[in-house]
Amino acid sequence: MNLIVDLQYFPSIILYESLSKFSNIVFEQYEYYQKMSFRNRCQVAGAEGTINLSIPLEKGRDQRNLLKDVKISDRDDWRGQHWKTIVSCYSRSPWFEFYRDELEGLYRKRFPFLLDWNLACFERSLKILKMPVSVSLTKEYHKNYEEGNWADWRGKILPKNRGPEGPPARVKYRQVFEERIGFLPNLSILDLLFCEGKNAGVLLTP
Repeated sequence: MNLIVDLQYFPSIILYESLSKFSNIVFEQYEYYQKMSFRNRCQVAGAEGTINLSIPLEKGRDQRNLLKDVKISDRDDWRGQHWKTIVSCYSRSPWFEFYRDELEGLYRKRFPFLLDWNLACFERSLKILKMPVSVSLTKEYHKNYEEGNWADWRGKILPKNRGPEGPPARVKYRQVFEERIGFLPNLSILDLLFCEGKNAGVLLTP
């Protein structure tokens, strides 16, 4: 079974929970950019609850470019701001220091296109998780894919359905601020990596 899905910024744990079910992962690059999605946003856990990390885009979020053509705006130091937030949220997590240098190095690199940044984030997470997943990009746009051979998740994993009202969280683990704010399900894979480290891959395996 193949999976086609939109390429996201350090995606939600929901996606990683299901990777083992598919023989091939294909990311859609010929769709038009969709606002209010995880394409330029990821969610982490802070002391007061969920924090959205949003990447600024040239032409703003209302543009109608194909995803492959969407450019990141570097007018502001969003990479430094995002990394500063990540440090604030996870510096006390068990595995933060273990992955700090590798991920900080990623945030120091400039990626002109959102697609390239998201792909680098996904590939880096797979490397850390040690998940052997076959990944490719679409060659052209197809509205529909053959049922039985394809699972079409494009536009299905969204910020609005990430929480308790959305898909239930199968993976449970100890979060940094859980005693204060309760367990937050289906956050960015970063949350699971910093909290569980090498055990994250085991938790994601059915």
